[in-house]
Amino acid sequence: MTVTAVVEDARPLGKSLSANRLPKWAPAAVAGGSIALGCGIGAVAGLESHLQWGLISALLFLGISYGLAVQVEGRRQAKDRFATSIVWVAFILAVVPLVALTVYTVQQGIGVVNGNFLSHSMKGVLQSGPGGGIYHALLGTLQQVGLATAMAAPIGLLTAVYLVEYGRGTLAKAVTFFVDVMTGIPSIVAGLFILSLWNIALGFGYSGFSGSLALAILMMPVVVRSTEEMLKLVPNELREASYALGVPRWKTILRIVLPTAIGGITTGVMLAVARITGETAPVMMLVFGADVINSNPFDGPQQSLPMYIWMQYSQVNNDFGYARAWGAALVLIAFVMGLNLIARGIARWRSPKGGH
Repeated sequence: MTVTAVVEDARPLGKSLSANRLPKWAPAAVAGGSIALGCGIGAVAGLESHLQWGLISALLFLGISYGLAVQVEGRRQAKDRFATSIVWVAFILAVVPLVALTVYTVQQGIGVVNGNFLSHSMKGVLQSGPGGGIYHALLGTLQQVGLATAMAAPIGLLTAVYLVEYGRGTLAKAVTFFVDVMTGIPSIVAGLFILSLWNIALGFGYSGFSGSLALAILMMPVVVRSTEEMLKLVPNELREASYALGVPRWKTILRIVLPTAIGGITTGVMLAVARITGETAPVMMLVFGADVINSNPFDGPQQSLPMYIWMQYSQVNNDFGYARAWGAALVLIAFVMGLNLIARGIARWRSPKGGH
């Protein structure tokens, strides 16, 4: 067979693979039509929940996209578009509640958050009256989360390094098993453990440090698992090249492995910090809460933002308490968002791709 014949035989195949494609604007048009049709069906059917309208629109989008692709592109390409459509629908279903929660929290709490709210405590303020702020709760949260991070992050990082770089045999398997078990421990169990050991057995009283111990227990397995996965992503070629140059293992880990994975490690630590920042049960059991400023986390009850929100919102038919609770919730969300932005900045700054 000549080259010309091969080319001529290949032309129908190439044409069949490239012809009959939906235009690029087709998914957006189908999405817009599905939303309009879903809203119309929901209105005619008398469905009051907009969530039901959205689900109907999502189902219509999947069905119309698949049917249109079958008619124009064939079943093989239609299956690919259907899978892509499912991914987009799942993404929207995940994002919509997050955006709605953030918008609603901003609407409810933005009117309360100001300089006075951030710089005053609840000392001398009636729970059912106006005024007061979250300075004591914000200070307590920063200290408690900071102490928990100072304890959990180094231990979790070193544990992950051991599991990835040194861990072999029964001990490594046992550590991995207990880390997995600790990942699913309810926060109340960690609080009970510290209450029994630190407060009852050893005789220490309520303090921010007691809460930090429980928060460190909750944070540690998250740091271990996230750091372990990031270290596994570091190519073995980098380690082998370092060993070939005569660099010891500990220095290879310190100068090669950890800097390469620092972005993912930092993100994992920030995720763990975000998890413990909103915990309420250990704080209720171990820190107890207070209306006044206590800048010493090692002595006496101390307030935190999650505990403050619960205390303010528990006031029945108290508009001032509800407003303060939503304001504190907005500050808490901003605090967690700020931690994630800081983590992104550190990861970008220390990333090997940045030339540092």
